[in-house]
This record gives sequence, structure tokens and C-alpha cells, in this order.
Amino acid sequence: QVQLVESGGGLVQAGGSLRLSCAASRRILSSFVMGWFRQAPGKEREFVAAITYSGGSTYADSVKGRFSISRDNAKNTVYLQMNSLKAEDTAVYYCATKFGLVSTTTTTYNTWGQGTQVTVSS
Repeated sequence: QVQLVESGGGLVQAGGSLRLSCAASRRILSSFVMGWFRQAPGKEREFVAAITYSGGSTYADSVKGRFSISRDNAKNTVYLQMNSLKAEDTAVYYCATKFGLVSTTTTTYNTWGQGTQVTVSS
């Protein structure tokens, strides 16, 4: 089973930017979707963005226009560029993968990374 490792989290001031990376332990097949989710303290894990092998992307309304998801299939890596960060973006960010179509539902993703903390100070 593929393993996913996130990196790039940290502490940033409101209005700043961070780029998260998610490296897969082996090649992600073209039939798999990669997604980013986040979980803030006391809240449920929520969808952030997802991308297909060919680069088609979907975003949560809360991050549209600020976040951008991309993938480098040759490097088996997915990225999440986060701009204009807000305090409410503070959370642990997870990447995940699923077979088939793009989904915003957490339970449809079956492989998860360990998460990386993003803290935005106001």
C-alpha cells in the first residue's frame, strides 16, 4: 500500500503563504485522485482540495481563489499552495488518495498521511 508523507507546515502570519507537499512512496496510478483535507481542534476533518491525475481540480468554497493544488506525477508528489492565509486556516493538513472520481467526502479516501500542522497568527 502506498504511504503518504506531508511536509511544509509551520507558523505564518495572516496574509502570508505556505506550500505543503505530499510525497507518495511509489507511483500513484492515473486512476487515483489526490486530496487535501484539514482538521482544526474540536472540529471534524474537512475537504480542502482534490486533483485528478490529469490535473483537474476541485476546491472547497472557503479556499477558492487563495489555495492552489497541483501534482508532479514524475515525482509522485502533490502540492498545496496556500496564499492569503487567515487565522481560520489553522489546522492539521492531511493528504489522502482514493480510487476513481473526485470526492469531497472524507470517508471515500482510503490512504492518509500523518498530517502537518499549519498555524496562522492574526
